[in-house]
Amino acid sequence: MMDDKKQTKTKATLTEVERLKKENEEWKNKYLRALADYQNFEKRVRDEKNELIKIGVLNTVLRLLPFLDHIEKAEIFIKDAGLKMIREQFYGMLKEIGVEELPVAGKVFDPHLAEAVEVVPGEKANTVIGVFRKGYQFQGRVLRVAQVKVSKTPKSS
Repeated sequence: MMDDKKQTKTKATLTEVERLKKENEEWKNKYLRALADYQNFEKRVRDEKNELIKIGVLNTVLRLLPFLDHIEKAEIFIKDAGLKMIREQFYGMLKEIGVEELPVAGKVFDPHLAEAVEVVPGEKANTVIGVFRKGYQFQGRVLRVAQVKVSKTPKSS
């Protein structure tokens, strides 16, 4: 009789151990899912924060570009070392944050990179022969298109 009680108790203990193992596994899975959700949330917040910072930088740069345009125009008429230094520092700051001038001069006109303000007869058709206002890009994305003079071939008589 004692053996039967012992066996029943052992079976109950084994059943309880199995139940606790199963419960432990369920809690472990819940923890791992919660951890993964939290890590995904952290990554999403970090990405959104970086995107907001980038948007803020871009908006600031867009507002500053007209000042750079004015400095460049002033340099045409005023030969001053201080003005040149300011322009160079401005360009250096833009380069540090990843803003670069769009290389359009002398190239085939691309409406994604430039706006044709003037079209004149020239030797090569559809070529940028002058830049009125520089265009800029940020990490390969056009920030501001250039305003350019484009050549067209003269009509044959």
